Amino acid sequence: MDPDLLEEAIKDRIAKIGKKPKAIIPVALYGMPYQIDRILEIANRYGIPVIEDAAEGLGSRYNGQMLGTFGEYGVLSFNGNKMITTSGGGALICPDADKAREILWYATQARESYPYYQHEAIGYNYRMSNICAGIGRGQMTVINDHIAHHKHVQELYCELLKDVKGITMHRNPWSESDSNFWLCTATLDPMIRIKGQENAYKQVISGAVGGAAGVTHEVNTATTDCQPNANVEALRVALDVANIEARPLWKPMHKQPVYKNAPAYVNGVSEDLFAIGICLPAGPYVSDDDVHYITDTIKTNIL
Repeated sequence: MDPDLLEEAIKDRIAKIGKKPKAIIPVALYGMPYQIDRILEIANRYGIPVIEDAAEGLGSRYNGQMLGTFGEYGVLSFNGNKMITTSGGGALICPDADKAREILWYATQARESYPYYQHEAIGYNYRMSNICAGIGRGQMTVINDHIAHHKHVQELYCELLKDVKGITMHRNPWSESDSNFWLCTATLDPMIRIKGQENAYKQVISGAVGGAAGVTHEVNTATTDCQPNANVEALRVALDVANIEARPLWKPMHKQPVYKNAPAYVNGVSEDLFAIGICLPAGPYVSDDDVHYITDTIKTNIL
């Protein structure tokens, strides 16, 4: 989240509809810390609560403080691809015991303490099952090992790709940042040529996409109005042929067709990064040999 664009959005909403945003939700994209000090300063000035989306940022810190503990609430994800997993679901970090009890009440269908169902507010059944919670408690014993492993994999990528012209690994952007490197991301110079690049986006994907949670939904065209450059797609395909799953960066939300009519406060950075960025494997089962194999595959596919 760009703090300057954040304040621009707040001022514009007030000017156009006479209302402030109900909440500010910064996202720890790929585990990278946001500039929470500036975001909090703006939020406090306008009296808007901050809810941190630290789903990808478990273990990341800003100025030594854990993400998810700055705002009024913090959100963590325990999805199957996150730093630790309960197979699904997540956790909410609350500021105190009273708030935690209130949240748990809403997450337990907002039932009142009667021997029958009595509802004086709308609640939901959002609790984690005891089986999933048990898995999570076990996972907590290895969380520090997982974070250390992700950081190690990131450094190995940086070392093995440092002399490859035109490929840049994403590092901590500020001295205050300490990312968990949940995903290791890189950018490709548009001038880099990749084997098979001339065939990028020539064929519609027909199989399931999205890894373990992959879905298939037929489309009529292989291209959209906002997509990675041809060399990024060619590298993704080359890695896929070598049995290496890589992904583009997340597509900017304001370029998703379902949000085409929503207001957006942007400066072009997200579109630019989406065009040149790629995500590389970084999970707990990615070994040093795997990283060598991945980087060697990248190098052999550069023309």
